[in-house]
Amino acid sequence: MQMQIICDTHILIFWQDDPKRLSNTAQAAIETALHDKTLACSDISFWEIAMLIHSGRLRNDISPVQYMADLCLALSLTVLPITPEIASLSQGDFFHHKDPADRLIAATAIYHNAPLITADNKLKSLEPLTVIW
Repeated sequence: MQMQIICDTHILIFWQDDPKRLSNTAQAAIETALHDKTLACSDISFWEIAMLIHSGRLRNDISPVQYMADLCLALSLTVLPITPEIASLSQGDFFHHKDPADRLIAATAIYHNAPLITADNKLKSLEPLTVIW
């Protein structure tokens, strides 16, 4: 089985709405993972997307459910649940990040020993995390 690549929430949004915001490295990793069907995200990303649409910070010409369903289908996304192990790992002392969603997304990548595609500078400096950007 090929290694999964985890997408941070904003990467999913960039890919869907403004692909020019992706770095060349991130774009290449997504294209390869699309071909291999190895893209994944944490289920907390859906909560973040729903919140952004509801607050008007993300396009609202489509329902949150349709937006997320389109993402899952187009990217062949595997949605990874927050397990007790991931929840516990997200509280590790190595986190400098205060955002609980970002902690859970990073912990998901660490737990699955998978790289995380993210532009988040705080996550890029996280010791046990492999970042693609």
